[in-house]
Amino acid sequence: MKIALFGNPNTGKTTVFNHLTDSYAYVGNWSGVTVEKKIGKINHSFVSIIDLPGVYSLNPLTKDEAVATHFLLHESFDQTLNILNAAQLKRNLLLTIELLEYGKPTVLVLNMMDIVKKQDMELNPTVLANELHATIFQTDARTNKGMAELKSFLIGEPSSTTSPSFYLDYGEPVEAIIRKGQDLLTTIYQHEVIFARWLMIQFLAGNNMIEKFIATNHYEGLLSLKKDPQALEDAVYAVRLKFIEELLKKATLKEANQKTTALTKKIDHLTTHPIWGMPLFLMIFYFMFKLTFDWIGGPLSDLFDAFLSGPFSSNVSLFLTWIGANELIHSLIIDGLIAGVGGVLVFMPQIFVLFACISFLEDSGYMARAALVMDRLMESVGLNGKAFIPLLIGFGCNVPGIMAARTIEQPKERLITTLISPFMSCSARLPIYSLFIAAFFEKNQALIVLSLYVLGILVAIILAKFYSLIFKTTDSSIFIVDLPEYNLPKLSILWRGTWDKGKGFVKKAGTVIFGGTVLIWSLSYFNFSGVASSIETSFMAAIGSFLAPFFAPLGFYSWQAVSAIITGILAKEVVGSTMLILFHVGGETALIGQLSSVFTPLQAYSFLVFVLLYIPCFAVLGAIRAETGSWFWSFYSALSSFIIAYGVSFMIYQTGMLFRF
Repeated sequence: MKIALFGNPNTGKTTVFNHLTDSYAYVGNWSGVTVEKKIGKINHSFVSIIDLPGVYSLNPLTKDEAVATHFLLHESFDQTLNILNAAQLKRNLLLTIELLEYGKPTVLVLNMMDIVKKQDMELNPTVLANELHATIFQTDARTNKGMAELKSFLIGEPSSTTSPSFYLDYGEPVEAIIRKGQDLLTTIYQHEVIFARWLMIQFLAGNNMIEKFIATNHYEGLLSLKKDPQALEDAVYAVRLKFIEELLKKATLKEANQKTTALTKKIDHLTTHPIWGMPLFLMIFYFMFKLTFDWIGGPLSDLFDAFLSGPFSSNVSLFLTWIGANELIHSLIIDGLIAGVGGVLVFMPQIFVLFACISFLEDSGYMARAALVMDRLMESVGLNGKAFIPLLIGFGCNVPGIMAARTIEQPKERLITTLISPFMSCSARLPIYSLFIAAFFEKNQALIVLSLYVLGILVAIILAKFYSLIFKTTDSSIFIVDLPEYNLPKLSILWRGTWDKGKGFVKKAGTVIFGGTVLIWSLSYFNFSGVASSIETSFMAAIGSFLAPFFAPLGFYSWQAVSAIITGILAKEVVGSTMLILFHVGGETALIGQLSSVFTPLQAYSFLVFVLLYIPCFAVLGAIRAETGSWFWSFYSALSSFIIAYGVSFMIYQTGMLFRF
């Protein structure tokens, strides 16, 4: 049996999907996290669930929302599972009515019942079930309450073959048009009665995708029926709204306690304040970086590094000597893999602490406020707060950030967001930051990292303004964001969110970083004559030395630093492992000592800025190609980002030299 999962954004739809299918997908407090349909299977059953993007209605505004309506038009399934925020039923029920009219047996899940109880509100699910002619379940997916009962029902109850009896009368003038269109669709075009009625209602309600469907299939007879489109749209909406209001009057036993919602409003008065909202955003991120680099993540990384570069490396070296490994194998494992891969892995504690902080902000409800605060700034450059959501996601990885740009309905705005997303400082750059701030900025670690994140955002915003003028973006997108109740995140959800974000880094350590490390070690161990007598005579030294003069105006001209820049195009994590190999050191602490001999603090900061802004990694360039459908924009992104990185680093270093920093 195939079940289609629908719901508004921020109703916990994806969390329900995860519990039902015993899998985990990315969950955020904004729309657009799920940008494609995902399919999962309930364990020990033949029931599959298709998780469709969160939508407010079946009239799509964005590419990802269009997936839901396209699914209803072209895919077959047996049952509808509709997730609703029980504390926001008035808004959520608009989508529910559209789904019920589609005609499939429907299960309604009143999720977030913890918020309903927190607001001291009481609902009568029996009234809702009777009026909507649907099966009702009450759940709190965050704590798994009610999920076992829902899963048992879905496994044990086959979908009904009888037509659901939900019927909403839109008044005789509208109903007369619906009947005429329904007759045409059933007699001439051979559609089923229920589908024909749903199609006509959506057509009269102004669903753009339905209008395209009708035009594509040459249903010309329907076009003449819609003589006053706006009046018909208003009539359909008015009937639905009246039905929902009357239904909630019957089903609400006790109204929400205004004291609980008042607390959220008081906090929002500060977090979304037009003046104080932005400084608060920066303060929160500064505190997050203090946790990551100074208080928790940094000390844990130091302990891990001491273990890898000390006892672990020594014991592996003794073991290789004991088994009689030759010098080549010994150097590959000790100087290549342990120094390279291990040197990157030591930063796992910092990365996981950062992701834990981001997961906390997401699940607490703050990230939605951050997007709202940024909406004012984004509007000034021709975008809106919806464009900032992919940028926020890009702090973890630029690839899903670029994919999240699908939520933007205007093609030009979507392209602009795609082009500026790589300037967000992703987690792959963290190991590089950690190395340099420990060597040169030990007293101001959080402040230096915050400056890099802010610089990335500023460059992206300036470019967005430039592109909006070049592309002449006159049509504006619609920014709709839910501001959920503030929550104290559950530890289980916090851990799952942290692991889901951080596991990609661990996977890269075993794939991309591993392969890159072997390549870098090979280039540093050999030359045209065979085994290099020293690393200074290797292939890598020759390449780095040849290009070093080009980077001298930026302040970094050692061949090791230039070589690391080149390998970083493969993956930014490889920059750190390259330096560990090329400087021939056995761990982070030893490398920090070496860096101070070839960099000054000003040169180090210029290097970090260049790493922040220069050519995106191969995975990001591939994502740009996939989302834009053209290699041109990938090449353009690579070239433009290199020029921007060179220019900004040049200005920072030369200005610093002018003022003798």
